[in-house]
Amino acid sequence: MIRTRTAAVAAVSTTVLLLAGCQSAPDPAPTDAAASDYLACMVANSGNIQDRSFNQAVYESLQAAKAEYGIDTRETVSQSSADYETNLAAMVTEGCDYIVTVGWELAEATAASAAANTDITYSIVDEQVEGDNVRSIVHDTAQASFLAGYLSAGLSKTGVVGTFGGGNQPPVTVFMDGFADGVAYFNEQKSAEVRVVGWDRQAQQGSFTDDFTNSNTAKTVAAGLIAQGADIIMPVAAQAGEGAAAASLEAGGGVGIVWVDSDGYEVLGDAYKPLLVTTVEKHMQGAILEVIGSDLDGTFQAGNYVGTLANDGVGLADYHDWADRVTPEMQAELDAITQRIESGELVVESPSSPTE
Repeated sequence: MIRTRTAAVAAVSTTVLLLAGCQSAPDPAPTDAAASDYLACMVANSGNIQDRSFNQAVYESLQAAKAEYGIDTRETVSQSSADYETNLAAMVTEGCDYIVTVGWELAEATAASAAANTDITYSIVDEQVEGDNVRSIVHDTAQASFLAGYLSAGLSKTGVVGTFGGGNQPPVTVFMDGFADGVAYFNEQKSAEVRVVGWDRQAQQGSFTDDFTNSNTAKTVAAGLIAQGADIIMPVAAQAGEGAAAASLEAGGGVGIVWVDSDGYEVLGDAYKPLLVTTVEKHMQGAILEVIGSDLDGTFQAGNYVGTLANDGVGLADYHDWADRVTPEMQAELDAITQRIESGELVVESPSSPTE
């Protein structure tokens, strides 16, 4: 949903409160002598660490914390839901001072482990869990996806763009809602009729692989969107989304890909680089450095970190090989939209948007 400051005053007040609660993460705290004995651990959901998506982004954030603070790190991957509690228990036994879990699926196990181990600091990525020793890390990706939708609509030659997800769940559909709203805003501003296939914003129904690892399934879904005329597609399916790039190559390479989470140009294979329009990024490193730094210096505060455009928690990656297709006029429009979202003048909302 797109609203401006001409909407109800109460809605604007809500926005101001939300933005007030989403300030930039503090600068990392200085290292102290205890850092050398500090162990930061990661429990990932399905897939693998190098998933070219948020598992990889969290892992790389821990490596940055290791370099910044001189701490040690551990990581493990869950093969199924049966592993969540087991993996968390193993990290507790390992002596972890900080445990970050990755994915909304681990919410229940994370809450239980945190409640049972109050001397350990916890974070969860992509879900909000309450607890005196829990700092949840979530991102309002609808905002950056709005920019990606507007850009995709402006770049499309067929007048059709598409998106699909790995599952019909809030951390996925928040991307898809923002993307669809960005296209709608482009149509409104330009009196255009660009269509979105793969997602019905109003019905909250669309195309899903029901899997975040099987690229063959994603390739089939993407091929179906291409058959409907889509010449730019945003897969929100973690590593499975690579199937969309494969479908583009099979169709002649003319279909652009908007990646999510981590810059697709850097994490996908070289053959896919020419296809990458941009990436809707979650900037996790700053949040994770802040949590670990505050834990080291004794200033840790439980609650939620919500990444937004205003605090640089989300954003669009470089256009790389597509840079010459983004005109100065289009970039100026995107910059203006960004400023309006950051100021609260333009409110991008999704039923799946995180709250402070």
